[in-house]
Amino acid sequence: MNSAPAPSRRRIDLSLIGNALVVIALIALALCLSQWQAEPLQWSSPGRGRLWLAAALVAAYAGFVAAIAWSRRRRARASALPVIVEQQRGDWLVAFASQTGFAEQLARRSWDALRDAGLRADLAVLGNLDAAQLAQYSRVLFVVSTTGEGDAPDSSARFVRRVMAHGAHLATMRYGVLALGDREYAEYCAFGHRLDHWLRHAGAQPLFDLVEVDNGEAGALRHWQHHLGQLAGRTDLPDWSAPSYRPWRLSERRLSNPGSVGGPAFHIALVPADGAALEWQAGDIAEIGPRNSAEEVAQWLLAVGHDGNASVRVDDANIALSELLARSRLPDAGAFVGRSAQAIADALKALPHREYSIASVPADGSLQLLVRQMHRDDGRLGSGSGWLTAHAALDAAIDLRIRGNPSFHAPVDARPMILIGNGTGLAGLRALLKTRVAAGHTRNWLLFGERNAACDLHYRDELEQWQAQAAIERADYAFSRDGAARVYVQDLLRERIDSLREWVAQGAAIYVCGSLEGMAPGVEAVLHEALGVDLLETMAADGRYRRDVY
Repeated sequence: MNSAPAPSRRRIDLSLIGNALVVIALIALALCLSQWQAEPLQWSSPGRGRLWLAAALVAAYAGFVAAIAWSRRRRARASALPVIVEQQRGDWLVAFASQTGFAEQLARRSWDALRDAGLRADLAVLGNLDAAQLAQYSRVLFVVSTTGEGDAPDSSARFVRRVMAHGAHLATMRYGVLALGDREYAEYCAFGHRLDHWLRHAGAQPLFDLVEVDNGEAGALRHWQHHLGQLAGRTDLPDWSAPSYRPWRLSERRLSNPGSVGGPAFHIALVPADGAALEWQAGDIAEIGPRNSAEEVAQWLLAVGHDGNASVRVDDANIALSELLARSRLPDAGAFVGRSAQAIADALKALPHREYSIASVPADGSLQLLVRQMHRDDGRLGSGSGWLTAHAALDAAIDLRIRGNPSFHAPVDARPMILIGNGTGLAGLRALLKTRVAAGHTRNWLLFGERNAACDLHYRDELEQWQAQAAIERADYAFSRDGAARVYVQDLLRERIDSLREWVAQGAAIYVCGSLEGMAPGVEAVLHEALGVDLLETMAADGRYRRDVY
């Protein structure tokens, strides 16, 4: 794709025409007023007050004209940028709509992350694209800000007017939106949501739910990076800014699904090391700072010929090299043979955080997680799941930070609630159910999918007790490996489509937690079939359709 063509002729400067018309109007007004002057004109020096007033009016007018000129030059610079700022002719595109430059900065970081993972990706200004150019890409990430009263940035006005005002056919596209805004304004992240709405109606499928960022909030940006890592197939992409962890203590760990044909899943419980009060809401996320195993660190040190007890300087503090390596991405050891301990320390990058849905409420006395063991391509355990389920000893210190996730908090009223999930997604649904049960809200319908009924119904005793107490009005389970035909939770939902419509008509909210691949799009397809796209979008806007998928 080429850069945008230059205009074939010089456009008339509208601001010059406007200024000329203002001057002509003032002259005409003066001539009209002069006709009403019966006596000869008398000239005298104006008073000081009038001089200040005249100066203020002139300054205000000059500022107004300067603002118009600056805005026009800004739009001109944006439109002069090439359609594709950086081109690798790949299947991926990162498009940005920036007013102050922050969205562009984040877009470039996202683009760099994709390239670092070996993906071919292009970078573009959203305002310089059209629907045909968008349709050439199968994967698109949009990084967009909102200005004024929910408006698109100036540089994207053309895209809104010429592209979003019309329909498009983007059925082969999958996309993600990072929406930047400020909660102090009524139209928070409005352009990001408008873009998301338009893309869905054009047939595009979301890779994940829109990510809102309030005034550059670091936790939301780390969540976006979490998605980038999953999309790129890389678990070692460094965080743009490290979270401020607190030490927690691993107080409990037990296998939740013994005998399962699937990956082992563990119930994990943690408490603050300093005894601080527990504070979070159901739906919030635990960000874990993982560590490499002691064995991995020892093998790496042996390969480079260094003593792990060597002291190195990091952020104006001394730390043992082995401790720093435990928290860092381990690079190829061969490249560091013969280098000093400090040189190694200076080159290391921190392991990125891992995110887990919290499975408990503060009244439980501990922060609980449901973590499935994941494996890397070489067979080693993943850094996050390996640390929590195998490498960390009981009572070990775990770096943890709680990230608020208001978009998945429970309804504050007693409205009916439909909770849908699979696998370890039961963690987030369990916390929501605990909140509902404690509040006495019993109109709860759980639809959950796993492999085998005998092994994989996590928290079975608790769920059965809630049903017996009528705290769960209805529970339906899909176990894909128990029958001749594989039945998943989305199939379960389709079989109960009449009940689904009835509950929604009664004001039910729908919450989905679990796998981004397979389950989440499958469930959404059934919801579209049952309720229609427009109603589901209205429910999402009203907070009645919420997802925590990964």
